[in-house]
Amino acid sequence: MTSGDDDPGAAIARLGGDPPSPYEGQFSFSRIVSAGGFVLIGGTTSVDPCGYVLGETPYEQAIEVLRKLAHELSRGGAELRDVVQLRVYVTDISRAEEVGRAVGETFGEVRPLMTMVEVSGLIDPRMLVEIELVAYRGG
Repeated sequence: MTSGDDDPGAAIARLGGDPPSPYEGQFSFSRIVSAGGFVLIGGTTSVDPCGYVLGETPYEQAIEVLRKLAHELSRGGAELRDVVQLRVYVTDISRAEEVGRAVGETFGEVRPLMTMVEVSGLIDPRMLVEIELVAYRGG
């Protein structure tokens, strides 16, 4: 974890993924940034540390991504109930119901804001879903 240097009073912490994405070192990004009462988790896919994409369908990949996001939230001091916004990127919007079902099963009554958009592709053509989120722990 590193702290922001611009404002000594601002508590900004940055963490790599657990486990890290194979792209984190190459592209020099953090998986989690905590700033004040917010926990932000960058785009997360179902890729494992060796580069294998877990899940063959959008539903299977979304379930894996959401499992990873729950784990990362706990590392940032938050829980699924603290999530206020999701951004979901899919490569085939005609299969949005599968991803939406995974989100609904995961969040239930939490009901965070959600945007789902179709993109022409993700960094690996086997990836069908990428999700990023914002959570609020209070502060």
